[in-house]
Amino acid sequence: MIYRFGMILLCLFLLGACGETKPAGKIKKVGLLVPETVNDQVWGTKGFNGLLKIQKNINVDVFYKEGMNSEAIARRAVEEFDQKGVNLIFGHGSEYAEYFNDISSEYPNIHFISFNGDAKNKNTTSLNFKGHAMGFFGGMVAAHMSKTQNVGVIAAYEWQPEIEGFYQGAMAENKNTNVSIEYVGNWDDEIKAVQLANDMMDKGIDVIYPAGDGYNVPVIERVKERGLYVIGYVSDQSDLGESTVLTSTVQQVDLLYEIVAGQYNKGLLKSGNLSYDFQDNVISLGKYSPNVNKEFIQKINKQIDIYKETGKLPK
Repeated sequence: MIYRFGMILLCLFLLGACGETKPAGKIKKVGLLVPETVNDQVWGTKGFNGLLKIQKNINVDVFYKEGMNSEAIARRAVEEFDQKGVNLIFGHGSEYAEYFNDISSEYPNIHFISFNGDAKNKNTTSLNFKGHAMGFFGGMVAAHMSKTQNVGVIAAYEWQPEIEGFYQGAMAENKNTNVSIEYVGNWDDEIKAVQLANDMMDKGIDVIYPAGDGYNVPVIERVKERGLYVIGYVSDQSDLGESTVLTSTVQQVDLLYEIVAGQYNKGLLKSGNLSYDFQDNVISLGKYSPNVNKEFIQKINKQIDIYKETGKLPK
């Protein structure tokens, strides 16, 4: 089902007043394709919130479709969006880069945006979060807080740059830390991810970084039951338990959506692959647990500021 937020709802719930004219710009209407759901409280929810920010701040109609998990399904959705006058489409995941490379030539009046992929056509853009530094600072927190000097990463795929970053950050904070890394091979396999977490905790690992947006919430809940620690991923997950979530490596997808849509509306959005990091204020560490001492928080915040200014990570 396509959910449409028309001007009536926009005025009632978002802007609080009618009578505003739409600003002149390139955007006509905006569409969002999500592989699973917008109700996962992590990745999908962030994309949906970004869509709402665009609706509110640029004052355009927006649409979204869930369950867009194949090129054939995505192709049909793009056709529907095109019929409704959509000219900016976000594909909320890396898989959409390939889909859009195949589809975009058929829709030269639509600009297609994906995440963490390789955009090849003039009307396609891929937004890439630089995950290395994000993982690095998360690894520092994990190593600092580990009582057993054993920490673990439950990653989705080997290519994730935050994995190596986490390892290097843990070593920078405490060279005696042992870092275990396991791969789920999927963003959403909750059963396998929780089992890997159980295995890690049974082996004495007391801080886990569940680096997969589709399974990190159940992993956090399981770790909470065992009274151990996690580093949150993608969202600030401190609300899942401030005694459990030491901090989170946050990708502010919703803010990036707003920034990119604004660039497109002004005719300034570039094609190809664009990368974003701490310096762009769309990556950050989340709220710290009260269990993390203030002196260390001051130390790591200072090092993040240095990284923003120089691009150099602690050794």
